[in-house]
Amino acid sequence: MRCERIDIGGEPVAAAAGVRALAPAPASVSEAVAQILAAVRDGGDGALRELVARYDSGGAAPPQSLRVDPAELDPGLLDDAVRAGLQAAITNVALVADAAIGDDVEVDLPQGHRVILREVPVRRAAICVPGRQAPYPSTVVMGVVTARAAGVEEVVVLTAPPIAPALLGACALCGAHEVYAMSGAQGVAALAYGTETIERVDVIAGPGSLFVQEAKRQVSDVVGIDGFYGPSDVLVLADAGAGARLVALDLLAQGEHGPGAPVVAASDSRDLLDAVAEQLEALAPARDHSDPAAFVLAHAQSLREALAFAEAFAPEHLELVGPTVERLAPRVRAAGCVFVGGSGATAFGDYVAGSNHCLPTGGAARFASGLSPRAFRRRMSEVHIGDAAPALAAAGAPIARAEGFSVHAESMEARVGENAPS
Repeated sequence: MRCERIDIGGEPVAAAAGVRALAPAPASVSEAVAQILAAVRDGGDGALRELVARYDSGGAAPPQSLRVDPAELDPGLLDDAVRAGLQAAITNVALVADAAIGDDVEVDLPQGHRVILREVPVRRAAICVPGRQAPYPSTVVMGVVTARAAGVEEVVVLTAPPIAPALLGACALCGAHEVYAMSGAQGVAALAYGTETIERVDVIAGPGSLFVQEAKRQVSDVVGIDGFYGPSDVLVLADAGAGARLVALDLLAQGEHGPGAPVVAASDSRDLLDAVAEQLEALAPARDHSDPAAFVLAHAQSLREALAFAEAFAPEHLELVGPTVERLAPRVRAAGCVFVGGSGATAFGDYVAGSNHCLPTGGAARFASGLSPRAFRRRMSEVHIGDAAPALAAAGAPIARAEGFSVHAESMEARVGENAPS
């Protein structure tokens, strides 16, 4: 277990950058992904099946159809307790997602015309779900339920074969329209470009391997994406009143996601950090699958400095633990999701709290949001000029001529006076 102790020492931005640097730099898969995308785009089903056999099926021939037979999507595949838990998650995620959908807005402008801002869903979206060794039915919930709440007509899931029964059951519970036994860059390519048998989608969302995320980035000129998901991280900001064992458990729980990113506890209390270190040493041996890039315990001179460190680190998950720290919640501006209070374990957000667990990673919480219905909806303006044409032409035509677009000016002016449409 790698445990790092640091002093922020009045340099929260530099300290945060140093902690980020503890994570190993990801390998570049850009060229390999570009080749896979081009193969599927140009070769269609034939190339796709070859790539699925090579990368998804371990060399074995893929099934005749990459689309899973709807008869295989059966909630009965789920253990009763898992099914009940997923149903609770579905309800909570749907309620939160419904609250995020905006109404159409009408704006009346000074010249007398009206612009309506309409929010409309895309027709077809795909959700990437990790599978094979680590199937995540919770990700099915986060993606499919959110897209359906957004009003998407057809929500499809792609996940690596062989597909675990828990994923098939979750897809049935959540109402997935189609499920495809493929993943990686080849799966993203098939749904971004379409093939002879696979209809393209309008948005691709969800987590996955570096190949999945790089493929999403490279196809973002032809399909919408929700963001780039890297290794998962957490920062627990705690004061002296926090429980050291709970803090340590939350760090260890986050470590289960693997060695990609550091997990961090920051506090102005050295005594608390010492206690957390002792708890990590005591708890970790029985939880040897908890292995992040590093456990980092960061001491701050004040809670103000600790918050500045957290803002610079911009964690995917931020926990505020302890009576003084919890009052800082309204001041947080850079975190994927904020969990307030000693009972607010990040793990609740991963499964059943109702917030989405597809969150910005790697410090992207400075500018990016977690998965929400907005990823599957778009704003569209509906313009009603009417009797405002003369005033708008008088304002717009000079600008058009100044930019060298004289016919733009003529087009506006043609709506004025005797040339105005009846």
